[in-house]
Amino acid sequence: MFVPELRPWRAARPHVVRVATAVRPRLARAAAAAGPRVARLTRAAKPQLARLTLPKTVRTWQYSAGAATAGLALAAGVVTAAGPWDASGQRTAERDRAAALGHTGGADHGRTSGSSESVAGAPRPAPSARSVLTALGGSTSLAKSAPNGKPLSAVLGPLLDTGALGTRHTAAVVDVATGRRLYGAGADDALTPASTTKIATAVAALSAMGADHRLTTRTALEPDTGELVLVGGGDPTLTARQDAEGWASLRTLADRTAAALRKHGVTQVTLSYDTTLYAGSEVHPIGADRNLAPVTALMADEARTNDSTSGPAPRVADPAAAATRTFAAFLQDHGIKTTSPGPSKATNRAKTLATVSSPPLSTVIERMLTNSDNDIAEALARQTALATGERADFAGAGKAIGARLRKLGLPLSGTAFEDGSGLDRADRITADLLTSLLAKAADPHHPELRTALTGLPVAGFTGTLSTRYTDGAAGVVRAKTGTLTGVNALAGTVVTQDGRLLAFAFLASNTTSPTAAQSALDHAATALAACGCK
Repeated sequence: MFVPELRPWRAARPHVVRVATAVRPRLARAAAAAGPRVARLTRAAKPQLARLTLPKTVRTWQYSAGAATAGLALAAGVVTAAGPWDASGQRTAERDRAAALGHTGGADHGRTSGSSESVAGAPRPAPSARSVLTALGGSTSLAKSAPNGKPLSAVLGPLLDTGALGTRHTAAVVDVATGRRLYGAGADDALTPASTTKIATAVAALSAMGADHRLTTRTALEPDTGELVLVGGGDPTLTARQDAEGWASLRTLADRTAAALRKHGVTQVTLSYDTTLYAGSEVHPIGADRNLAPVTALMADEARTNDSTSGPAPRVADPAAAATRTFAAFLQDHGIKTTSPGPSKATNRAKTLATVSSPPLSTVIERMLTNSDNDIAEALARQTALATGERADFAGAGKAIGARLRKLGLPLSGTAFEDGSGLDRADRITADLLTSLLAKAADPHHPELRTALTGLPVAGFTGTLSTRYTDGAAGVVRAKTGTLTGVNALAGTVVTQDGRLLAFAFLASNTTSPTAAQSALDHAATALAACGCK
């Protein structure tokens, strides 16, 4: 299986963009608060222009290569915007990413270029993508100037009609402010979506549990028996690393548990682990794979056997047992002796000794989308099943995702959800559904869904798009990639030259060259960014 989108970020400090360092999403932000932010964003340094030459049927456009402010369309554009934005509307992760890589741009956080606060050698403020606050607020005048379908077809048609996109490809483009479809080519045909499935998983999970929901891992002591049970809560971000970087820490859980045991006068326990929160097989239908650990309610660091934090990696065969052995070592550091751990189930009589919880679901969702994290995706699919009364296995998770999307009034004709990550080739999604998901997440009436947008990788800066668009619409396109052998997809948002926020989805099947297919999809998204299309 070819899944290049899951490679680790090529950066000196790959953790700087982890959204755990970002501020907690702020819901229901008043529209008036965006005014000063937009004003500051107009004071940007002169853009460094990069020229991108498209095919003959499309003009040659100039873009600001350093622009990292696609987040404007969400932070300033959506009245009730949520997500890790600083005061100027710049996404914190983008700013930190740019600083770590030494890029220009991505550092516009309220300072003018001549500010006394400027730091020598720091990235210069990024030129700003045009604000779409008025458009998303529903202005009649801007609604009248929305892109026109005919010119858009003239631009996209030739770019998508290429052998690089295989024997079947579909597309849809929607104006987010009006909800109007501007372009469609087989938009209602369901194809294999690969990792763009994660957009559906994100929206379903946020809808079912809410943006503030947290996943908790705990320890419980059985009365009289002295059995200590490490109870998995399905947190795929639980870490045993020395620096937890804001995620739930297995070390902290051990510290708290040891303190509680000593308080009860206990220095030796029978150690067990409980993974009964989930049901069914732990093994994905594709079998053992470096892109995904066995799906279990208890694991540490995604069961990776190396120091990686994203992308393919060798995994331990039994994540729960491995995590519990690590936990036992931490307890022993505190003078608590344990037996060799084995599986068990905490009873209702067991007394909870200590807990650690994940960051809010919104933050976990952003990590999943930015890194295209399969382990998080499968965990959240099961959590969605639990939250909606379905069995927490692959089938129940797929059923739950579909049910939540149906409840949101989204178009599900022809769709099938066999997993939460998109690794299953039996998954089916339409371009119409993908654009509808993105538009729903931008809807001011659904602020709980916002991080399904803010977590999308930023072209040229973050996650699976960090090395793409470096000579094109960097910082103006946000999109989730999808790549399996013979399958390429791209779905996300783009800010046009006229300041409109568009949602787009491109799906291609039977492709023969992933590089050529990715290039074709990137050119199409870049053309949207350049298009006035009146």
